[in-house]
Amino acid sequence: MHSDLLHALARKDVLQLGAYNAGLSDEAVRKTWQVETISRLASNENPLGASPRVQQALQHSNPRSAIYPDAASGELRAALAVATGVTADCIAIGNGSEELLKLLCLAFINSGDRVVTLLPSFGLHQLYPQLMGAQVDLVPVDDQMEYDLPAWEQALSRPAKMVIISNPSNPVGCMLGQAGFQRLIDAAPADALLVIDEAYFEYCAGLAEYPDSLSVLRQQSRPWIVLRTFSKAYGLAGLRVGYGLASNAALVDLLNRVRTPFNINRAAQAAALAALDDQQHVRDSVAYVVAQRDWLTAELQPLVVQLAPSQANFLFFRIAGDGAELARKLLASGIIVKPWLEPGYRDWIRVSIGSAADNQRFIAALRQVL
Repeated sequence: MHSDLLHALARKDVLQLGAYNAGLSDEAVRKTWQVETISRLASNENPLGASPRVQQALQHSNPRSAIYPDAASGELRAALAVATGVTADCIAIGNGSEELLKLLCLAFINSGDRVVTLLPSFGLHQLYPQLMGAQVDLVPVDDQMEYDLPAWEQALSRPAKMVIISNPSNPVGCMLGQAGFQRLIDAAPADALLVIDEAYFEYCAGLAEYPDSLSVLRQQSRPWIVLRTFSKAYGLAGLRVGYGLASNAALVDLLNRVRTPFNINRAAQAAALAALDDQQHVRDSVAYVVAQRDWLTAELQPLVVQLAPSQANFLFFRIAGDGAELARKLLASGIIVKPWLEPGYRDWIRVSIGSAADNQRFIAALRQVL
């Protein structure tokens, strides 16, 4: 009876939402499958972990845990301004970049607005706009699992409130080069808000073909924001810190109006500052992942039906069967991967690039279950 009343009271947009697939915890896998050794290859975490400076910063922040953190994350924004060349008043800080996605939808999306993004995509690129009643149009990748530029240009030829471009993309890992990125920016509606999700920025930043999105976006008049995170290359996934580099301070002001006042806790702010200060650890983490990605690519190629090109810290592959069933079989060996559940991609799996030992365990288990 209570359930019926709750459903009657709830917003229709919420009732129609699916749940985000956040994956399984180590504890759940140990308890259900009775395994001791766990290889976490579903959440795109840094196999080297955070910089040693982060632990020192966390210890230093502990005595002040009874005091509210800086609601404006002022010190962190100032450090990011130096690192990125974007003024501090144009930088927004979120509880992970995923919170910034939600704030953007709360601040800008009305029921019936149109949002354009990629298929397959990071689930929250769809869920948060749908939460606000938006119509989300998904532009599929092509047969080579790359951005289909003509299809994007056609989708962008119609009015849209928001355009979300992930570069490189998640879960596929494909990257828009300079020319492709410019084509999409040029094609976007003149009055659309452009959201460029660069969660995996550090893995591409050194590539000659990777676009300097800030330089490109500054040349046009639309409002825009570039989202990045400390969860991946910086190794702070458990502390939840992301940031947005915005076209102007007015955009950040609107996001601040819809966020909770103390959205970044004291420990997370201290950790992010320490991580940002150790760029050598970031370079080492990226180099390690790229080397392991090359090894894993070579091992996967003969085992799977199709392997998508990736410039991120994961690989996306298709099997001859149901991805969720294969993922369940791997759990019996303590291997956690992420089967993709979007229609049309249920025979695809995303595997994170882990440590050398975890990657070897994954390939051995995959050979066994295949």
